[in-house]
Amino acid sequence: MNTTTTTRALTSLTIETADRAASDAFYTALGLGDRVTLQQATEPSDGFRGFTISLIVSQPANAELILDAAIAAGATVIKPAAKSLWGFGGTLQAPDGSIIKVATSQKKNTEPASRRIDDIVVLLAASDVRASKRFYIEHGFAPGKSFGSYVEFDTRPGSIKLALYKRQALAKDAGVAASGSGSHRIILEGDGGSFTDPDGFHWV
Repeated sequence: MNTTTTTRALTSLTIETADRAASDAFYTALGLGDRVTLQQATEPSDGFRGFTISLIVSQPANAELILDAAIAAGATVIKPAAKSLWGFGGTLQAPDGSIIKVATSQKKNTEPASRRIDDIVVLLAASDVRASKRFYIEHGFAPGKSFGSYVEFDTRPGSIKLALYKRQALAKDAGVAASGSGSHRIILEGDGGSFTDPDGFHWV
């Protein structure tokens, strides 16, 4: 086990799905084809799967373009695109059941609309954020900003960002019930070796 904090990389995600063709079309439409690998789901999963994927963009027009493309590719709307105190965004459920949030901290458009994604953030639901934070630090992840029940880790530039959030808080933010059981149906690929965290998320 590596006990020295460093800057790790979360490079890609494997999503388990019951319909690979539909999921492939969806993630391609979002522009995530180089970040998401698909495999056939083999284990049952019910309710909230314990993670969300946030796509961070620079302005509302970009968020709207991506949300529209996702809906056209088969996504179900959980939270329609709207302005809020923190910016602008909307939340969808992918054909495979993953929850995708598209958001920006900006409330005004300052350039022509595009489907450029500035950052991808995977938020993992933690039953005990403090214990999970300690676990990830012991596996070489350097903690970044932290407030309340939210912890973000410093990852290498260009890689997918990783954060932990209290399960109930993450489900509320996503707009779904916190209950769920069975497989997370996600595998995280990084450079820290193979392990399983306290909440059952597998890394390879």
